[in-house]
Amino acid sequence: LQLMLCVLQTLLSEKVTQMMEWASKRSVIRMNGDKFRRFVKAPPRNYSVVIMFTALQPQRQCGVCRQADEEFQVLANSWRYSSAFTNKVFFASVDFDEGSDVFQMLNMNSAPTFLHFPPKGKPRRTDTYELQVRGFAAEQLARWVADRTDVQIRVIRPPNYAGPLLLGFLLAVIGGLAYLRRHNLEFLFNKNVWAFSALCFVLIMTSGQMWNHIRGPPYAHKNPSTGQVSYIHGSSQAQFVAETHIVLLFNAAVTMGMVLLCEAATSDMDIGKRKIMCVAGIGLVMLFFSWLLSIFRAKYHGYPYSFLLS
Repeated sequence: LQLMLCVLQTLLSEKVTQMMEWASKRSVIRMNGDKFRRFVKAPPRNYSVVIMFTALQPQRQCGVCRQADEEFQVLANSWRYSSAFTNKVFFASVDFDEGSDVFQMLNMNSAPTFLHFPPKGKPRRTDTYELQVRGFAAEQLARWVADRTDVQIRVIRPPNYAGPLLLGFLLAVIGGLAYLRRHNLEFLFNKNVWAFSALCFVLIMTSGQMWNHIRGPPYAHKNPSTGQVSYIHGSSQAQFVAETHIVLLFNAAVTMGMVLLCEAATSDMDIGKRKIMCVAGIGLVMLFFSWLLSIFRAKYHGYPYSFLLS
């Protein structure tokens, strides 16, 4: 018995040493079937492994996989280069084209997928990351890792100067235009300009852009088996980026219809043009409100009401 314990201890030490060596070279350890079976599935193991199952090869055409991989790299680098780094948790990836046998072993048919393999026992349901609900932002992944391993990872992103530069450029353009028109600033007091600006802000905020910024959802979802792309998430607890763009356009169309109806009722144009504006306004409101309601019905299953479209 003592000899067996000694052998297991030696084997465990060799596995940890090898994992630490790989982690020192790459924050995300690339695994194939053999490495997965030896260092993840086979005992003994006293460390957790967080694995992203993905399909990054160009022929797979998985744009979401590339976006998720970037966030996973940010998370792994934040852990690898932090002062709290230990051998308690390792980050790894299995690409379908390098480890298809692992996908078959786990009955996995979609990518990307994040799984946590605890030091002891089999993964539980909570060890599968809810990508469709929480998105793949590194901060969300870090919270999930903390829940599963009690390891707190402070996400540190490389500096991105695109935002400040764009803001500076926009302010410079606005300042330049104001300077060029410094003797004629009547446009600043134009109610239509301020109304349009306020309307754009409201449409952006009510379409779910802030949720996208916080959660970092994928743009859309492509089923790897059928190749079908979904732009509307089927749950009321999540959404895709494309979905917010669709909702924004539909809301804008409904708003444009209401504006046309108001103009038709209050303008001084001839009756013929006002009739055209009225018909166009009614058509926009009815059609796009019906589409908005159909999206709502698709996400909130069991909602009983519809309009034009069932």
